Amino acid sequence: MGESTVKLTIKFGGRSIPLSVSPDATTKELKSLLQPITNVLPRGQKLIFKGKVLVETSTLKQSLVGDGAKIMLMASQGLHQGEGPVLKEASTRPISRTVVDQNKPGLAVDKNRADRWKATGVIALAQANLKEIPEEVWECGSAARVLDVSENFIREVPVRISSFVSIHKLFLQGNGLSDESIQWEGIASLKRLMLLSISHNNLTVLPSEVGSLTSLRQLDVANNKLTSLPNEIGLLTQLEIFKANNNRITSLPESIGDCSFLMEVDLSANMISELPETVTKLRKLKTLELNNTGLTNLPSVLFKMCLQLSTLGLHNTEITVESLRQLEGWGEFDERRRTKHQKQIDFRVVGSGQFDEGADKSW
Repeated sequence: MGESTVKLTIKFGGRSIPLSVSPDATTKELKSLLQPITNVLPRGQKLIFKGKVLVETSTLKQSLVGDGAKIMLMASQGLHQGEGPVLKEASTRPISRTVVDQNKPGLAVDKNRADRWKATGVIALAQANLKEIPEEVWECGSAARVLDVSENFIREVPVRISSFVSIHKLFLQGNGLSDESIQWEGIASLKRLMLLSISHNNLTVLPSEVGSLTSLRQLDVANNKLTSLPNEIGLLTQLEIFKANNNRITSLPESIGDCSFLMEVDLSANMISELPETVTKLRKLKTLELNNTGLTNLPSVLFKMCLQLSTLGLHNTEITVESLRQLEGWGEFDERRRTKHQKQIDFRVVGSGQFDEGADKSW
């Protein structure tokens, strides 16, 4: 074999990860290659070859790492992204409020309850041990305003959900839904939908159809297995709160800057290494959570353009306070941050726009 590449085996968490890299690659570059494979931030990686820790700035050649070398990766606790190291069979974190028995029959739906649903428009079936949406629910049709079937075992969200033409809030979190479980053409027709929660499922794709939900104010896709976001997310121009933490998202579409009403964004525990400059167009942005990501810098005019930003989460990233102080507008941002913190101490003020978690909490 020539010197163009060397074949390595990385030992990590009981796994053997094969890699082909240039002998001129530095340890730092090798760590960047390992980040999407292991879900461990570069700064949380310690690479050991023949009992010695590889130096960040040294090349493999300089470290005498040759073809066929075996390198051990040790990860610092707390510097994993998403839900920790990617395992052979990755699973989402379950929501555990009460333990339910999947073998028990689903919640019996009585006639009085169905009548009450139609009268109030609120269908509250969270934690009801359901494997499918009951037939009686569909009879509510245009009367339905809120459907909460969170924390069940729902196997399918069928096209007929489009019959809920007046629905405002849809809670589907914690069902273990896969990409095939949701018939998105049905959800996409819900033009009055203002809140959609599909967190704590097994989704790997957020389809382009989500862009049809132009009335959305709140979108929660956290704790799934998403690797990207569709360009059509920029069509959600009324969106105010967006939660996509604990996924495997590697980059944001430029169109995110078109979501001009965004006030709160949580992208923590993803594999994002940079933000698009268009983020600076979010003039109403107040909270931006980017903890546990691979970010090394921020758009240079973020503080200058986002004049309402007062909460910025950067724990377990490679961004330092010193680098933030170099950005234009830092002083004004720091003042807003301190003022908000002081108000929370003095008046126990909770941050505005907290995500609506279910029918029972909002009605």
